[in-house]
Amino acid sequence: MSADIEPAYLALSGGVGGAKLILGLSKILAPEEVTFVTNTADDFVHLGLNICPDLDTVLYTLADWNNQELGWGQTDETWHFLQALDRLGGESWFKLGDRDLATHLIRTQMLRQGARLSEVVSHLGGKMGIRHRVAPMTDDPVSTLVHTRDQGDLSFQHYFVRDRCEPAVTGFSFSGLAAAQPSAGFMAAITPALRALLIGPSNPFVSVDPILALPGVTERIKQAGVPLILVSNIVGGEALKGPAAKMMHELGMPQTALGVAQHYASKYGAASQGGLVSGFVLDAKDKAMAGQIEALGFAVTVTNTVMVTLADRVQLARQLLEFAQALEAAP
Repeated sequence: MSADIEPAYLALSGGVGGAKLILGLSKILAPEEVTFVTNTADDFVHLGLNICPDLDTVLYTLADWNNQELGWGQTDETWHFLQALDRLGGESWFKLGDRDLATHLIRTQMLRQGARLSEVVSHLGGKMGIRHRVAPMTDDPVSTLVHTRDQGDLSFQHYFVRDRCEPAVTGFSFSGLAAAQPSAGFMAAITPALRALLIGPSNPFVSVDPILALPGVTERIKQAGVPLILVSNIVGGEALKGPAAKMMHELGMPQTALGVAQHYASKYGAASQGGLVSGFVLDAKDKAMAGQIEALGFAVTVTNTVMVTLADRVQLARQLLEFAQALEAAP
């Protein structure tokens, strides 16, 4: 892969849903054609280790190391460390597998020696045999705070893993975001050669918003003038993965794909109206909402967005690229 070739596509990802689409894209786009950028706002320090859940999900997925049964962590995982930690009364609520532990140890060691997170990702990706470009959204520390009705502010992993998404949410904020800068790999992907920016079915509040809210990112995307396309993470009123539907209900929003589209329309606007978003990918189960979403100013395509098999991932990726090319060619 030549580092001098500018990518034609940029894909943003949160956790499992976004990683599935990234895998599909990796099967049909050459390494020099695409850059994958991942959310790091759910990163945290646990037991003295720097842990990057969304980044690792993308890396493990591209390396074919991911635990498909659990949806996170590595395949063929064992849990001896966690069992020993629990026996000694340590904090065992965050499930650190023995194989996964090695990733966190190497990352923590490199960061403490002065490496940037981007350099750590490049090193780990190389060791995993990943040829496609993967970059964190930023090298600076950013932390998601979940504002809850009864428990105050919780760090994302405390809300998501320790408390199992049970507290009712009232909103979100991102500590450190205002001072953070997009990573060099992220910015290097938004060039005149870029043809489209793709966002998989990731949680809009805690996976996508922190990436787009980085200083200068939305301005840079608008200047590029390329289609930005979103895949709905809500199908048939349910989240494909994670607590997004529950969050929407607690925030007083419709638990539908239309609700997702309305969030993006209100926050970023439609490109047809001077905003950011050009296209919205809707699952066939929700095709009756297409007209309402088009009324927001988004072009809409309807297809199967539920990715169960590798063939599903590749097919959705292919249709997404075709949609992007159609929008690119539109007057």
